[in-house]
Amino acid sequence: MEIRELGHVVLFVKKLDRSVHFYRDVLGFRAIESPKHLRGLVQAFSSGRTHHEMLLIEVGENAPHPGNGHRAGLYHIGFKIGDTDEELAAAIKALADAGIPVQGASDHTVTHSIYLYDPDGNEIELYIDVPGTDWNDADQVLARTRPLRL
Repeated sequence: MEIRELGHVVLFVKKLDRSVHFYRDVLGFRAIESPKHLRGLVQAFSSGRTHHEMLLIEVGENAPHPGNGHRAGLYHIGFKIGDTDEELAAAIKALADAGIPVQGASDHTVTHSIYLYDPDGNEIELYIDVPGTDWNDADQVLARTRPLRL
């Protein structure tokens, strides 16, 4: 067996409409029409690469969150938003305009990344690939993380 690509991510969310607003209106995912019997319960999204890259399933406001920090489970989801620092700077502005705080920013040599939380506390990384870097060069891929300077 060989994994060829990451197909999709499924997240349980407390309030579907709140998460749909975040992923569709703030991050710019394209919402896919839900079957009539699932409307209001699930929402699929695509960037256009495949049938869906993300699916949200509403579980209700009282559902527990697994927490943050050192624990087993999801750490974060990374979304590539472009190839230039200008695109990353525009994302930072769009997040500020939407009232979404950026929690961190890192220069990973091969990527420049910002970090934020979705409405359910899941960490999201928005990144650009740094032009001219070599993803096959372990020294670049595993380089020490530095503060991001745009």
